[in-house]
Amino acid sequence: MSTLQITLILLGLLTVVAVIGYNAWFSARHAPRKARPMSEEDEDETSASVLQERQDPSLESYAAPIVEYGDETPALNGQPQAAGKKGLFGKGPHNLAEPSSDGLAARQSPTLTPETPEKPVPTASEPAPTPQTAMLAASSEFDSLVCSIVALELDKPVSGDAALAAQAPTRRIGKKQFLVQGFNLQTQQWEAPRAGARYSQFQTAIQLANRQGPLNEIEFSEFVLKSQAFADAIGAEPDFPDMLHEVARGREVDQFAAQNDAILNLMLVAQRATWSPGYVRQTAAQYGFKSSVTPGRLVLPAVTPGSPPVLVLSYDPQAAMADDLDHAPVHEILFSLDVPNVDRNEHAFERLRNILDSMAATMDGAVTDPESRKLPAMALDSIGADMERLYEALESRGIPAGSPAALRLFS
Repeated sequence: MSTLQITLILLGLLTVVAVIGYNAWFSARHAPRKARPMSEEDEDETSASVLQERQDPSLESYAAPIVEYGDETPALNGQPQAAGKKGLFGKGPHNLAEPSSDGLAARQSPTLTPETPEKPVPTASEPAPTPQTAMLAASSEFDSLVCSIVALELDKPVSGDAALAAQAPTRRIGKKQFLVQGFNLQTQQWEAPRAGARYSQFQTAIQLANRQGPLNEIEFSEFVLKSQAFADAIGAEPDFPDMLHEVARGREVDQFAAQNDAILNLMLVAQRATWSPGYVRQTAAQYGFKSSVTPGRLVLPAVTPGSPPVLVLSYDPQAAMADDLDHAPVHEILFSLDVPNVDRNEHAFERLRNILDSMAATMDGAVTDPESRKLPAMALDSIGADMERLYEALESRGIPAGSPAALRLFS
């Protein structure tokens, strides 16, 4: 064997070794980042947190929807995005958002089809109430700003058991909530009827509008029928408002809501190495996010128990359900803020910016809009100013963000 042949063999071996070494280095550098090994105390705390979330799914009912649009979606600088993409500012599923000069998009007439309802209309004789419905039903006296109310006058007190037996089997009328409250003689407060209590007055109500559109004549007619049936069963005399007046109010309220509704979507995108689901959960937990029963979804709870979460963090649910969570890659994380449903005092946007900046530095990610375009600080400042104007508009109307009235209107 000549010297040339030996040299070529050695060069070939060195090349193979170099390629293998480079591939190993590249794989190690770009493999999904894994969560740090947890101590036994950390594992116990995590298990307890997950168990608590599964037992109390109230936070789950306040998912800020990742809105999909029909033809176009709003974008920065007024440029429409491709169909099916998630907009920076989202709306209810029935609204087609149009870009506006101040950065907030306005919702328009309903386009929701029966095949794709935002919330399923119950068909069973007794629908299972959601935690949000229960909280709204147990709130203070109905707000006439967002509800059409019928007063039911009684000649004598009625027991809560009789009121519960007289209620309609379904708690929805079309796409609106049908609500009943009584004035408790003992507590001197309005509340949803409950067994063992006695009530001197009752009132029924229906939403004037929600994210699926305003109250219409058919829904109001069914509301009258259900209210009359309930009144007859408990021996009350209803005082119905004029249908045309209430329907007109519903349209006016819906128009206001259309101009002051926003769901903010921001993303954290991996720059080099992707993340594993465990790494995402572990990092997010440092900022107060908690697991939910939905794969790939974490929530940042509000200060007030039972309130909607301040922020919702979402990532690929398939990665969250993968067999090997250490090697399932997560390329991007979506942060959603349902603006009118979160109390202004939560300072949600400021907290979102701080979390994004900190997580971007920790996880080597970039803050972008849902089209993966990087957002400079000036763009985020503009969004913050738009949100402050939205909060002020809601408060001037008497429907502050996060209030029971806002939760009903923007449901």
